[in-house]
Amino acid sequence: MQETKRQKQIGQLVQEELSGIFQRMGFNVVDGGMISIAAVKMTPDLLEAKVYLSMFQIKSPTEMLERIKERMGEIKKALGLRVGKQLRRMPELSIFLDDTLDYVFKMEELFKKIKEDDANIKDSGANKDTK
Repeated sequence: MQETKRQKQIGQLVQEELSGIFQRMGFNVVDGGMISIAAVKMTPDLLEAKVYLSMFQIKSPTEMLERIKERMGEIKKALGLRVGKQLRRMPELSIFLDDTLDYVFKMEELFKKIKEDDANIKDSGANKDTK
């Protein structure tokens, strides 16, 4: 189902504010890796927000997700202070890992391997012609 304009606006607002909160809490750069908020999807009633986190070069993304969930009370409080005047009710936050980046890297590796295999096949075919 297509998101309404209001869902998109609130999702964008929550995403921007959460990015600032994560930066202040030190979650944006952790152990040489980076965490960013890839997307926020709102339910039609605007009472739930699905927050998708993208983690780059984080050793254990699931462990990091647990660390973030442990501090959810603090995150929700900070978000409530920032968006409380613009929303009637604070949305319930659900956090998920966004594996789009992993998928992109995996696809790039597959394409690179296919290209190398094609080059090897062409090279072996050229060698047969010269013999």
